[in-house]
Amino acid sequence: MKTIDVGYVIDEGRWTTYQKLLILGAALTIILDGVDNQLLGNAVPSLMKEWSLPRGAFSTILALSPFGMMIGGAVGGILGDRIGRRTALLFSMLSFAVLTLAISTVNGLMLLGAFRFLAGLGLGGAMPNAAALSSEYVPRRQRPFAVTLTIVCIPLGGTLAAFLSAWILPIYGWRTLFVLGGIIPIALAILLFKVLPESPRYLASRRERWPELIALLRRLGHDTPADANFVEAGAGHVQKSRASMRDLFVPQFRRDTLGLFGSFFFCLLVNYVGILLLVATLTGAGFSQPAASSALGWWNIGGVAGAVVGALIIQRFGSRITMLGLSALAIASGFMVAAMPLDPQSVPLLLMLILLGGTLNAVQTTMYALAANVYPTEIRGTGIGTAVAVGRIGNVLASYTGNFALDLAGPPAYFSSFSIGMVIVFISLSVIRRHIGSSVSEIAAARVGVPAGH
Repeated sequence: MKTIDVGYVIDEGRWTTYQKLLILGAALTIILDGVDNQLLGNAVPSLMKEWSLPRGAFSTILALSPFGMMIGGAVGGILGDRIGRRTALLFSMLSFAVLTLAISTVNGLMLLGAFRFLAGLGLGGAMPNAAALSSEYVPRRQRPFAVTLTIVCIPLGGTLAAFLSAWILPIYGWRTLFVLGGIIPIALAILLFKVLPESPRYLASRRERWPELIALLRRLGHDTPADANFVEAGAGHVQKSRASMRDLFVPQFRRDTLGLFGSFFFCLLVNYVGILLLVATLTGAGFSQPAASSALGWWNIGGVAGAVVGALIIQRFGSRITMLGLSALAIASGFMVAAMPLDPQSVPLLLMLILLGGTLNAVQTTMYALAANVYPTEIRGTGIGTAVAVGRIGNVLASYTGNFALDLAGPPAYFSSFSIGMVIVFISLSVIRRHIGSSVSEIAAARVGVPAGH
């Protein structure tokens, strides 16, 4: 009887076409997560006009979705560790899709807020499980790129939402926008239930599911006997079926956990100050609805490009120098946009918005790969989910922060808030020890006290 270390087999194995297809499947869920996440921000000007309400009336409504995402991220991550990443991911996807479809029927703020909060539970649960699933499908050397390519689909979905909104809202109205935002992910979830497998590392921890694991490893190109036993090196200090948030604060993870919490909190805050209020800010400054939504689309395109470039640089230089450099660039570009006049015809303004969106999204998306690197398999879903949940607190505060800045000093203060938040992100990232690419000797020198491989 052969004993197989699943972690070693995956980490040191080939990067196959089938694995790339699995990453694509996980990425598609996050594209639609990104679409649904940004629909309301694009629809707010239309809702203001139809319901005769001021921008401030939507502050709490805009905060309810990230509040739901905060809860969904924590619960979804724990569920992923306990019932499987794939199962938790696809049920999260179905839940946000059904609730988004329901939003197309509302006629007032109360029901809109309730549905948006419930949809947020699913939106929050999807991301940590997609990140964990992607990280566990692929070899170690491809892990940062695979996770980032999955999470970069958030701004890619936001790009689709923005350009879809610019086309649909003037002609068909906001209800059609939410109908499409619900039906498409429902159809994809049904398809993925049939074709997307569970994480091989998760399957290894469930003896009753070893036949699934054997079939999956064979599809990945590994010669696996039918009577194989499975282990994973390094597992055992946490009971996999009992992963909890307490495990994130044991001495070897405490400092990195706190650094991740600060990074996620402030980076999600500033990103959602942009996602939720950029369109309303630009329409208030004289942009048309299509022009403002298109600007948000280009912001997200910058995010896609920035995240991909960031992931490539991380593979070469590690995450510390890459993420700190991107944060510094975001700080500078935020202050530069704050100093520019808001002219719909200004090419320099558009380029700076692309740069700002690119650097902010690049830092946010690569943080998922960083979190996946910090924690071992048995608590990875919990670690990512909890960090994202803390980030969602910043997400909840984003609409209030953005509106406060706009009321205080208009667009200059609004864009300056991005830079202020990213200063704190820079500090938080700098205290994390277990960065991608850190050697065992570097971690030991930082007195983390964790054996190699963790």
